[in-house]
Amino acid sequence: MKFDRITHNPRVMGGKPCIRGMRVTVGMIMGELGTGASIEDILADFPYLEREDILEAMRYSAWLAQEHEVELLDE
Repeated sequence: MKFDRITHNPRVMGGKPCIRGMRVTVGMIMGELGTGASIEDILADFPYLEREDILEAMRYSAWLAQEHEVELLDE
């Protein structure tokens, strides 16, 4: 899968996946969405982001979640 808007640079945010080299991480975007912010809310808070940046952050997060197996413990 190709993610043109997601960058990794050890000098930017410690190498975390960022949006187009900016200091906005995929985790920050997903955290905002997870607390109930809409795409429009995020675009208003971060006017330098584009709608496609947020959509790609969502696709990237979904892709990452599919790549890991988690062992669940029985209680």
